[in-house]
Amino acid sequence: MIWDIIVFLLQAALAFVVSTALFDALHWILHRWERSTIPLLRTFSSWHWVHHKFLGLDMQINPAYARANIWFHILPEYLTSIAGTLAFLLVFPWPPVVAVLVIRTIMLVMTLREEGLDYNHMSMDRVGGQQGRLWVDNNYHAMHHVYPHNFFSSFANVFDLVAGTSCQIEGRRFVVTGASGAFGSAMVEKLRALGGIVETAKSGVDFSPGDHAAMCEKLERADVLVLSHGAKTDDCWNANNVTFRELTELFTDLGKTRLAPPEVWALGSEVEFHGDMGMDELKAYSASKRAFALRAREYYRSDALIYRHIVPSSFTSAMGKGAMSAETAVSIALFMIRRDFRYVPVTLTGLAVLNYFRFRFFQRGRPDDLQPAE
Repeated sequence: MIWDIIVFLLQAALAFVVSTALFDALHWILHRWERSTIPLLRTFSSWHWVHHKFLGLDMQINPAYARANIWFHILPEYLTSIAGTLAFLLVFPWPPVVAVLVIRTIMLVMTLREEGLDYNHMSMDRVGGQQGRLWVDNNYHAMHHVYPHNFFSSFANVFDLVAGTSCQIEGRRFVVTGASGAFGSAMVEKLRALGGIVETAKSGVDFSPGDHAAMCEKLERADVLVLSHGAKTDDCWNANNVTFRELTELFTDLGKTRLAPPEVWALGSEVEFHGDMGMDELKAYSASKRAFALRAREYYRSDALIYRHIVPSSFTSAMGKGAMSAETAVSIALFMIRRDFRYVPVTLTGLAVLNYFRFRFFQRGRPDDLQPAE
């Protein structure tokens, strides 16, 4: 009996997720048709854009489009999902399929009663940085209305995970630190190739510990701050910890009145996991990286920003030969980031994957306690 219930629930869940992903794929196609050379396809796309007039780029509801939104978005979404659900009658018994049909119909009726308003479609003054991933929440779906050519998933994040449409790059403004280094220069090149608008900032010129006034103008223009500067021997504490922390908090403060949360990508290291291993030459480097990781966990959990922690295996740079090239490390990182990974393990050894559990659950103490004695 219990097993039958489990099978029923699993079948119903699969039917719901797949039929949802079917509409999400159609949703993506409608956006692609916006630039089609075929007039009829552009017309279909324009019908869908009524939905984005109903809930605009400013995340405010326009009641004038409520009825059109029902005809051109809500009902097509419902009918597409129903068609995808009915297809499961070919492989599943009818009870779980009917259960999903009933759930979808109840959801439709509730949405119609509210004239198109539901949990994911309401006015918002600010989008939070903590966003649903496996299951889409209102903050996640709001990002689709702020960045209409990404974030297509409507209930389950299956489509965006497959298609890599969970992070807008084209047209967004990036500030990259450490752009003269291997990872930073590769990141700048890749972001520009993907349509990002990139500025760079240099340690000791644009910012230094306790002095980041020259960064304010650049950060005010930016949507994303990429922290890829650092040091392995000289003044590690300031290079890998203090300036990372100060720039993240400055950018977060400057972005607190924006509609969409500021976004920070910070370069960590597998040394966060294995420490200095008793090697004197790694003591200062390990302490600085671990200290920032401890603070970074707070950013990771904060609703004030979107924070991504990139932890690569060693890569080839001026610091020495690595397990992969910086270009490969950046390509892997962006592959994950475009699928909304917030902790980004770029690893051949697997240590960065293991470090996820340390980063999230097992760090102890205060960052300043880790500073080695001079």
